[in-house]
Amino acid sequence: MRTAQNFLQEKEQYNNLDFDEFFAAVTDDAVSSVLVKDNLNRWDFLTLLSPGAQKYLEQMAQRARRETIRNFGYVMQLFTPMYIADYCDNLCVYCGFNHANDIKRRQLSMDEIRTEAAAIAKTGLKNILILTGESQKYSSVDYILEAVHTLQEYFSSVSMEVYAFSQADYIRAAEAGVDGMTMFQECYAKDVYKTLHLAGPKADYEYRLDAPERACRAGLRNVNIGALLGLNEWRQEAFFTGVHADYLQHKYKDVEIAISTPRMRPCSAGFAPRSIVNDTDLVQYITALRIFMPRAGLTLSTRETETMRDNLIKIGITKISGGVTVAVGGHTKGEDEGQFVISDSRSLEQMAKMLYSKGYQPVYKDWQTLAVK
Repeated sequence: MRTAQNFLQEKEQYNNLDFDEFFAAVTDDAVSSVLVKDNLNRWDFLTLLSPGAQKYLEQMAQRARRETIRNFGYVMQLFTPMYIADYCDNLCVYCGFNHANDIKRRQLSMDEIRTEAAAIAKTGLKNILILTGESQKYSSVDYILEAVHTLQEYFSSVSMEVYAFSQADYIRAAEAGVDGMTMFQECYAKDVYKTLHLAGPKADYEYRLDAPERACRAGLRNVNIGALLGLNEWRQEAFFTGVHADYLQHKYKDVEIAISTPRMRPCSAGFAPRSIVNDTDLVQYITALRIFMPRAGLTLSTRETETMRDNLIKIGITKISGGVTVAVGGHTKGEDEGQFVISDSRSLEQMAKMLYSKGYQPVYKDWQTLAVK
């Protein structure tokens, strides 16, 4: 199973998988059997994603909570995103940064990045995630790495959520001190992916799919992946996200593999989700992930409501955002039109108070880069 040269080859073994047929064959005994296993395989994971497993959601949540406490304790890593540019060359039908959308575009200067960084650093946060649109003209690799260098004056750990880099550019990023990357495949079904990404570099399904592995090979410390729930049938996307994470975790044992579980939110593109993922579905996905991959980080963003986020930290989440703005320069210039509409506007201080009230220790600093080549 581990002989594939890349994840595209790994994924091919499931090309003929009939999800409906598999789910129809799942019995109560099968779910119960999976829930008492110490180590789950991929078919066990798919069993826990089945419609029939939803009646076992309480047992799944209890198991997920135990696994999370055993592997992570009562700590929660905090982070906030910083959007530094929103120019984009892609035509993604569901995204507010879509090249065809008539929105005001911005690219922060290094001085503006310092101003944003100083405002965020005052909260005590030492981890930062930078984001850009996918434009190599306005967000070149050189620009991004210069921003990283600038941010290292304020933060001990800098990660990025940008477009897919080449192998050589991920090596440059690692040498510049970038700790991690987030890369959402968005949709693992290639035929559906092509209908969602009509033009631009992101339309290259295979190149994007291979990006997390290029980052692993380049030496980045942590790699975070995910599918955007709502673009396709969610159980299929959840399964392939888990398989992708499992593949990376086994192949690159020195890299921390993490998963995000974002659901579609309203944006200026006006895209209607093709698959509705309700709260019960999301809980099932997160608990199944935690049981299948007990040592993987699980990230929850402000796409979810306050109540949902407060409840989900108990059953698997290890990293959560606060003080979020999804607009370029939004930490100091106020909220302009951003990539999507957030559902939880609490500050980092408010998030920390919530965590303390639930018996959790908020972590503002998770990593210190001692040397940059």
